[in-house]
Amino acid sequence: MSAVLVLSFSLLMLAAIPVAHTLVMASGLAVLWDGQLPLMLIAQQMFAQTQSFPLLALPFFMLAGSLMMGGRLGEELLRFASEGMRRWRGGPLSTTVVASVVFGGVSGSAVANASALGSVLIPWQKRQGYPAGLCAANNATSAVIDILIPPSIPMILYALVSNVSIGELFLAGILPGLLMAGGFIGLCAWTAHRRGIRPDTAPVRKRELLRLAFFASPALLMPVLILLGLRFGLATPTEISVIAVVYALAASILIYRDMSWLRFRAAMLEAGVATGIVMLVIMGSAAAGWILTFDQVPQRFAEWVTATLHSPWLVILAMNVIMLLVGGPLDLPPGILLLGPIFVPLAAQIGLDPLQLGLMMVLNLGIGLYTPPVGTTLFISSSIARSSMSDTVRELWPFFGVALAVLAAISYIPALTLRF
Repeated sequence: MSAVLVLSFSLLMLAAIPVAHTLVMASGLAVLWDGQLPLMLIAQQMFAQTQSFPLLALPFFMLAGSLMMGGRLGEELLRFASEGMRRWRGGPLSTTVVASVVFGGVSGSAVANASALGSVLIPWQKRQGYPAGLCAANNATSAVIDILIPPSIPMILYALVSNVSIGELFLAGILPGLLMAGGFIGLCAWTAHRRGIRPDTAPVRKRELLRLAFFASPALLMPVLILLGLRFGLATPTEISVIAVVYALAASILIYRDMSWLRFRAAMLEAGVATGIVMLVIMGSAAAGWILTFDQVPQRFAEWVTATLHSPWLVILAMNVIMLLVGGPLDLPPGILLLGPIFVPLAAQIGLDPLQLGLMMVLNLGIGLYTPPVGTTLFISSSIARSSMSDTVRELWPFFGVALAVLAAISYIPALTLRF
């Protein structure tokens, strides 16, 4: 039955059918091929997966991100980041990295980040003398920092399939996210130096910087409040997601006074559509995952890998290679939901902390967002920059190297993903 599932899924994907529909159709075909299980089982598994209280955090974090990124708050945040970074070597490029760190505490979606930041920052960076391909590569890779900094939509999905605490995942993602940001900022400075692009020499207007910091403070405080709530157990991640929506509404209504019915309606529609897409993928993955578990594929795979690769570090290397290969053609949510049930038992076999595995999986599949043939953030950034795909990919390699270095670090240095 599992073989029919994998074959059907591969053929349907090649036919360019959306992933969520492919998962449901492949699962149904596998059950029909078996002939001994009722087809109603697929519907039951799809429904059962939605009955999860932590999943409520998904639409609320998406709504909070839409409310904050779509209004004046997001504009003030970008002004503050650009004013603070433009006098550094490679500062215009580094602004994208810094903004991705801060927006990571708001949106939790790399694709939304790439679109929102790229449309504003890439034209400005090109005017500063940076090549279009470099601007696109920087934007496509920096957006992935978003899914490491809490709140993170992929981390919520991994918690769903691994039973790891969402709060612990959020807290553990901070250090890897900052490491990647630091690596990208250093790379931006080195690139600007190598190409002879000098920073802006205009004097710092301290009063203007303070004014921008004041107006950007609601966005800067939001991730801090989320982390404090999780660290001290003041609320569950689901409750914090609701508080984040109230916080975003209060900031827009009371501080920026830019909330209108049309903007609220647009944010609700955006969050609703995004949630519907992810939920359908979750439901389809639940049916496919049940079939794989029924055939004991995760257990057999774990036993085969540990018997073939006797050293735990080789097993971790093989897991990383598989996830990198899967992340290219497969989007992040289905990748996590399909690989999670297979790799969690394998991690238990070699003594790998499931929290560490979660960060490895999120980063691995996040790298797939700017890796052909799909490369969602890659295509978005190239389109905004009006850069050819070959030019963007040529500029992408140094950023890819930094991401792989961070991936290797969190894979083999458990202290970087400590439980708090």
